[in-house]
Amino acid sequence: MSFRDNLQHLRATRNMTQEQLAMLLGVSRQSVTKWEAEKSYPEMDKLLKMCQIFECSLDDLVQGDLTDRTPEPGAAHVPAGPPTDICGYDDHQRMMAWKVPTGVAAILLGIAVAFFFEDTLAVGEFNGNGGLFILIVLAGILAGLAFLIPAGMEHSAFQKAHPYVEDFYTEDDKARARKIFSAGLIAGIAFIFAGIGCLIMLEETAENVALFFLMFFIALGVWNIVHYSMLFVRTNVAEYNKSVGEDLELEEILDMQVDEARREQLLRQNQKNKKLGAVCTAIMIAATIVGLALLFAPVLASPDPDAFEPEGTSAMWFWLAWPVGGLICGIVAVLWDAFGKQNDQMG
Repeated sequence: MSFRDNLQHLRATRNMTQEQLAMLLGVSRQSVTKWEAEKSYPEMDKLLKMCQIFECSLDDLVQGDLTDRTPEPGAAHVPAGPPTDICGYDDHQRMMAWKVPTGVAAILLGIAVAFFFEDTLAVGEFNGNGGLFILIVLAGILAGLAFLIPAGMEHSAFQKAHPYVEDFYTEDDKARARKIFSAGLIAGIAFIFAGIGCLIMLEETAENVALFFLMFFIALGVWNIVHYSMLFVRTNVAEYNKSVGEDLELEEILDMQVDEARREQLLRQNQKNKKLGAVCTAIMIAATIVGLALLFAPVLASPDPDAFEPEGTSAMWFWLAWPVGGLICGIVAVLWDAFGKQNDQMG
């Protein structure tokens, strides 16, 4: 009995389409079609993964006869009907929607706590800020990175394992996600407004406490906005499939077991993303130069080092260079994507 017959039988007994098997294996549907047409043969790692999915040995799958075998009662089975999530996409995206905003909020909460305890203990001074303030901020950054770095690595690994996901969300799922996102967005903005209100009411009497509540409520607001935004975006599976070409490296795309049309699409997207990344890098470098110039302009303008006042007008607003640079990058990205689509349609 041939490998093709075994594979077709095992798929049929589990009500599994070629596309669903392809998602589980991290290959394209065309690859599975070629295997079953005996036009190509899967690599060893894919064979071993099929053995895990179908709960059989490698010898039986490749050389044995499994056409008279029925699945065990507890074996993996794809229910009949509309497409379903068989590769854990929804669970993965929900995990990302918790870890990423939590990491960002942890950094903001570190700043909030630093403001609260800034004047409670003298631990040296650096660049006009207390040592305790800097230590707490660094601890918050470390806590945030403890969430963000593993999340990024897990997402990269998931994309490599599943370069294409079939859209299984229904219109009701998407409508529900939009409704939840709207509520989360409003709640996030309300938290930020609450922080601004605390700052206005408490700044004159307790500045540190005012700054603490400002950053605390901003952290809550950012968490809500990012969390519910990611839950909403997860339902756009087409955007995920598109983003694979943006996040994977060129070598990884070339090594992927996908059909040539999909590979060409990923390569074009990857090339477009590299160019956009280069432009945004140049913008942020320029923003950094402007920010540093604003920060140190008083020192450079006067030969007297004591003349430098960090609270001066230019030094006070130096940090705005980076948010402005980020906004410019966002505008460039939107225009780049719009003109890119126009060129693709004309081509």
